[in-house]
Amino acid sequence: MCYSNASTSKNVELSNRYKKVVPQGLDESRVFCASGFTFPQWRVITAKEEIQSMHWGLIPSWFKDATFKDIASKTLNARIETLGEKASFRQLVERNRCIVPSTGFFEWQTNGTRKTPFFIHPHEHELFSMAGLHDQWLNPLDGQLKSTFTIITCPANALMEEIHNIKKRMPLILHVSEENDWLNGTLAATDLSPSLSDHSMLAHEIDQRIILGKLPNCREVQLPFHNTYFEQGSLF
Repeated sequence: MCYSNASTSKNVELSNRYKKVVPQGLDESRVFCASGFTFPQWRVITAKEEIQSMHWGLIPSWFKDATFKDIASKTLNARIETLGEKASFRQLVERNRCIVPSTGFFEWQTNGTRKTPFFIHPHEHELFSMAGLHDQWLNPLDGQLKSTFTIITCPANALMEEIHNIKKRMPLILHVSEENDWLNGTLAATDLSPSLSDHSMLAHEIDQRIILGKLPNCREVQLPFHNTYFEQGSLF
């Protein structure tokens, strides 16, 4: 699953890439590592003319409880195989699609009792598109609208099978040719390509002391780390 993500692109880069307008005051702070369980704000692409700002962790519009974190922690990801079955997602597949821009994501490999973190990113382009869904929720306590999103996941490719070797999942990464059709609804979720091949992605081990530390949102969290205690075999 994808529970940690990165977004280090400038607003102008997102604007040029997706042909969207940058709204005034849109935060472009570089995110080197953000956990979905902190429900961070993210720059998100929808069918609208402007780049949107949303919180990660989808809160369905029908949700009536003010304690939204309980449901948002369960909707950070949405499995593509069950989009039409889950109450939180099935009404959004046709009308509330989005793209979650990313410059890399994090996943853990399990070997016995040991877990090793990896940073995964595109081979050719720094910026890539994760398929997502979004919704708006009215907070019953303060009457404020909150825009939220989820990242769609799919079965892992060969590289991600080796890294995420227990659940064998990965974010659904759109090909550039699929992006507009995904947003405007002319491409069915069931017709999406399986995702980028392992040849289009790179992965390297990172220092778990940083990603598990108090301040993981730093440039160093993405740097390659050679663990002399444990070798990763065919990944290198």
